[in-house]
Amino acid sequence: MAAFIAKQVVGDKLSSVKGAMNKEDEGDKETDDAEAAEIEEARREMEEKRKEKHRKMEEERETMRQGIRDKYGLKKKEEIVEEEVDPMSEGRVGRKKKTPAELAAEANKEDSDDEEFAKFPPNLSELSTKVSELPAKLAQGVGEVTEKCVLQ
Repeated sequence: MAAFIAKQVVGDKLSSVKGAMNKEDEGDKETDDAEAAEIEEARREMEEKRKEKHRKMEEERETMRQGIRDKYGLKKKEEIVEEEVDPMSEGRVGRKKKTPAELAAEANKEDSDDEEFAKFPPNLSELSTKVSELPAKLAQGVGEVTEKCVLQ
């Protein structure tokens, strides 16, 4: 019986301590949220300061570069500006997808290449006969030119 009474007395004190702990935890959550917001704000400010510092450094470098360009008469390189940037391609490994207009232009280019090669004879025997006729044609052309010219 004495153990039972001791348990009741200690048990009540334990439950009161547990209740106090739960109340403190609720207060800690509010302060944790406030601290997290302050930390996030501090990080954001530091990031802005860092970006501003790097922007100023880049401006200084650009003025130095311009001075060197002016001194030695160099021209500034053209920066490559992408006209259309696909938001889905960011972080993508590999080449960008071609637009339908680019694909059509490529197909037209291939067709024009085929037309150029169509001028050549289809078989080797015709080609060899044309090559063998070339020296005779050249000699004939040179003969006509020498007849027209008079050496003094």
